[in-house]
Amino acid sequence: MNRSNFYDVHTSHPGLGAAKTEARETRSKWLPLEYKKHVEKILSRADIKIDGNREWDIRVRDDRFYGTALLRGSLGLGESYVDGWWDCPSLDQFFARVLSASLDRNPLWSWRSGLRWFISSSFNRQTRSRATRVAKQHYDLGNNLYQSMLDHRMVYTCARWQHADNLDDAQEAKLDFVCRKLKLRPGMRILDIGCGWGSLLKFAAEKYDVKAVGITLSEQQLLLARERCAGLRVDICLRDYRDVEGVFDRVVSLGMFEHVGYANYRKFFEVAHRCLRSHGYFFLSSIGSNHSKHATDPWIEKYIFPNSYIPSSAEICSGMEGLFAIEGWENWADDYDRTLQAWFQNFQGHWQELEPRYGPRFYRMWKCYLMLAAGTFRARTNHVWEILMVRE
Repeated sequence: MNRSNFYDVHTSHPGLGAAKTEARETRSKWLPLEYKKHVEKILSRADIKIDGNREWDIRVRDDRFYGTALLRGSLGLGESYVDGWWDCPSLDQFFARVLSASLDRNPLWSWRSGLRWFISSSFNRQTRSRATRVAKQHYDLGNNLYQSMLDHRMVYTCARWQHADNLDDAQEAKLDFVCRKLKLRPGMRILDIGCGWGSLLKFAAEKYDVKAVGITLSEQQLLLARERCAGLRVDICLRDYRDVEGVFDRVVSLGMFEHVGYANYRKFFEVAHRCLRSHGYFFLSSIGSNHSKHATDPWIEKYIFPNSYIPSSAEICSGMEGLFAIEGWENWADDYDRTLQAWFQNFQGHWQELEPRYGPRFYRMWKCYLMLAAGTFRARTNHVWEILMVRE
């Protein structure tokens, strides 16, 4: 590559002396090399080599990668991958090793992390006006994308693989697990907060003969969910969870809590409490973090889930205190790792028909998203919690 494209060694100021110009030219030659040495040293802590021959080793195709990854952290790593500056035979193994070795805590990135923490701590980024952004950017990408990637019921959350060997069976097992935990009986009225394409509502209405209400902020999800649930006692609305009314026998939320934001946890649990009959059950499925960070991964925030936030167990418990008692709490991190692998295989298998609409850069972005997520569960920096609560 032409180094002058990376570091501008030219100047438009003729008054600068030759010595200063020479110094900048010299700096342009050694800085990229120093960046490479630093990146190699950092990656070695996770037993990752540049241009190595193992599945988790990376191939650098553009030297701009080194400075970008070193100075911009996760954001630079993700953007440079989408740009094609580097590649890896097994991206999920690469991310799992990076996270297991805590390479994401590089001191060079600490000021950026501090800034994100300050912004997230000072402002509520999941207000009503901001809540629809993730629906438009992520969930409204196109129903054909999700129909190609997900199981036939279109469950966009962790499957249960304990007795299943394919995605369809694993997701049906997940839905049945939730319904059994909720102790559903015919005629009960349930509320699904963040119902997606109506997978749980349709399953519960067909298998357990319940009446169901679901809410979503995605217009694309709403249209397809209503179509899929036609003829059943299911009502699906375009509504913010803060505006839900009515009383229900059971409340459930699968994979939506990551969009609530820690500043709104108390409100979220108050809504669930208000809508639930006395001694009724509330089932919550959410990705969880080891730490209360008050900020999310910058690449995920920018390109995949804007205004998202992964809660810690302390934040969940604080939000529900005095409203709910915990009946059961399970961690399905291994199941989510396997679910993401299955989603990627479906996505990749249907890419030929998806490519005309989405293009090659989207393929690399979506692959990075799915494999990064799988790596977080494998490294146990993230978990997936299945929590059953009862209303006090």
